[in-house]
Amino acid sequence: MKNFSVIGSGIMGRGIAYTAALSGFDVIVHDIKASALDNAKEYIRAEMKKSAERGFIKQEDAEAALKRISFTGSFEEASQQADIAVEAVLEKMEIKIEVFKRLDECCPPHTLLATNTSTMSPTELGAQISRPEKLVAMHFFNPVHKMKLIEIIRGLETSDETVQLAKEVGEKLGKETVEVNEFPGFVTSRMNCLIGNEAMTMLQEGVASAEDIDKALKLGLNHPMGPLELADLVGLDTRLRNMEYLYRTLGEKYRPCPLLIKYVKAGRLGRKSGAGFYEYETGQGG
Repeated sequence: MKNFSVIGSGIMGRGIAYTAALSGFDVIVHDIKASALDNAKEYIRAEMKKSAERGFIKQEDAEAALKRISFTGSFEEASQQADIAVEAVLEKMEIKIEVFKRLDECCPPHTLLATNTSTMSPTELGAQISRPEKLVAMHFFNPVHKMKLIEIIRGLETSDETVQLAKEVGEKLGKETVEVNEFPGFVTSRMNCLIGNEAMTMLQEGVASAEDIDKALKLGLNHPMGPLELADLVGLDTRLRNMEYLYRTLGEKYRPCPLLIKYVKAGRLGRKSGAGFYEYETGQGG
């Protein structure tokens, strides 16, 4: 396992690319937007520099990792030599299906095909391609280089060999893994969405301010980040898509809070837009 392809250069894609390059993989990142690739390249360079300056990684390791990353607008170039291909596009099933159909056409027969979905069915994705046994969900967490967990979710046809290979990749990336039986939202997303949605409902009802809701969960329940801060980090549009999917598949308790819907309509998407439940420097983290 040497050649690591990342399809999608947004927050998660660039984080996965950063981590894979530092872990010794040769990484190629694809996106259909040249501006997104430029943003990813700048982000990765800045993060490498910052980590080296703070002593988290060695300068020579950062320089070597940067040399192992390339960027391309060509899907074929990104996938034709992949040993592992990770999809990190929008949480929309129709987009993911299109990506995996193209990966199925372009990747070598041995390629491990992984979706970074936080909620959606690897079984449904696998059913659209000729090698469903090679497809698995590997749910990374943001920020990828700091978070220690990968959820590994097998689809109905995913082989034991593929699951084991995904675990080995996770280990090489310096992560812990948990194997989860496929069910909408897996483990972490179901819990995060419920907690976050309730926090939004309490804010809407005037129970407490955003700051105090987050402070209560951090200091009272020992959460490292408050649920509203976390939603801003993930992106409120992403959180809304997750909630809508869970609402369709799991029912009423996942109905999105009206305040979340209102914020997304207003373009308050969190850190990446400069405003969500909190105000940020414009475009911070996006």
